[in-house]
Amino acid sequence: MYVLLVILNIVLSNALDVDFNSSESICDATKLIQVGILDYYEGAKPGGRAGFLVKPYYWWMAGEAFGGMVENWYLCNNTEYQDLLTDAMVSQIGENKDYMPSHQKMVEGNDDQGIWGLLVMGAAERNFPDAPPERAPGWLALAQAVFNTMWARWDPENCGGGLRWQIFPWNGGYDYKNTISNACLFQIAARLARFTGNSTYQDVAETVFDWLVDVKLVELENDARVLDGAHISERCEDHSQLEWTYNHGVVLGGCAYMYNITNGSAVWGDRLNKVLNGSLLFFENGILYERACQDVNKCNDDQRSFRSIFSRMLALTSVLAPHTKARIEPNIRKSAEAAAKSCSGGRDGHTCGMVWRNYTWDGKYGLGEQLSALEIIQNTLIHTKPPPTTANEGAKSQGDPGAGLQLSSPNSITLPTRQIRLKDRVGAGFATVVFLLPFITGSIWMSI
Repeated sequence: MYVLLVILNIVLSNALDVDFNSSESICDATKLIQVGILDYYEGAKPGGRAGFLVKPYYWWMAGEAFGGMVENWYLCNNTEYQDLLTDAMVSQIGENKDYMPSHQKMVEGNDDQGIWGLLVMGAAERNFPDAPPERAPGWLALAQAVFNTMWARWDPENCGGGLRWQIFPWNGGYDYKNTISNACLFQIAARLARFTGNSTYQDVAETVFDWLVDVKLVELENDARVLDGAHISERCEDHSQLEWTYNHGVVLGGCAYMYNITNGSAVWGDRLNKVLNGSLLFFENGILYERACQDVNKCNDDQRSFRSIFSRMLALTSVLAPHTKARIEPNIRKSAEAAAKSCSGGRDGHTCGMVWRNYTWDGKYGLGEQLSALEIIQNTLIHTKPPPTTANEGAKSQGDPGAGLQLSSPNSITLPTRQIRLKDRVGAGFATVVFLLPFITGSIWMSI
């Protein structure tokens, strides 16, 4: 009995005890959570491969994890993992420096590449130091490479536009146009527009968002719904009714960037407010949960991580669109307090759980639980730091507008212009398109 009490006291002493009025306390807690994250990272182990997670976690989740850790570097001034993060991000750029490494060439989806694109875009905005040029292009150039290669896959011949889930036709899901792939393209375009000041990126963001609305993957009611996707074989009319936090979050974040770029335009303000209304439906009594799977205990490894991206995007929204802060900040704070209490399990006493509303560990553990807790807790600090920076505000990351296309000079590139005009729906809603101008000729010059 005495031994058990000693063990219990050790575990309880290691549990997260966070003072949310203290930046130091919050950052100390996130250090412990990141130790748990690195348990799932091969690159942190002797002889492990940089940029890879241990099985069964997929490659895209590494981009998600490093994105949260880059934010921690910024919000907490935590340089402990700076070299580790640089090595990880550089290791996965691939031969063409577009986050399509050879080990993913047969299986990579647009959403996978898009998540890595969000990572390096965030690194550029936070002034995370570029790797030495002999090792890799700047984070901005890598984000531009992801954008260029994704936009080149825009598919106007099926469902009036949009990206397929899968890049390669031999993979299951090639017939599916999913929201997260298109939401990543939308947001990366919006962020590049804000960062560089180049309006062509903004035009692309408008095009992608309009398509999402036209095919009803984003339903702009008062409480907007963001659905998962639809099949080309069904003319993109068979919408999956599942609503996931990460889909909603990436769309929300893109709307916030567009609102910010357009100086608070009424159009983007209306869109943003409606998507935010829908986003807040993922909170129960102010605590965030993954409602599509959590209550029925059916969340898989991917789904258990979705709240991490959602938390990041929700916090960014409150910065980019200040009028949303009053609605967002209390939910982040209450969710963070609950998440911290869930980080009281495991042998270390601070392993994080899945269900936060119980204010205790629920016995679940994994990478997704750690990532989600990290991001909701650290984003209580989002308003203690300046907003994402831009090229005109001291950003240092080096760019290349033609990155990924292998046609570029350092300063300019011809890009395809895919202006989509979505006409009236015929029958149950089939959209037709006008595809203006081929891939190279008649193109628009983009330069920073």
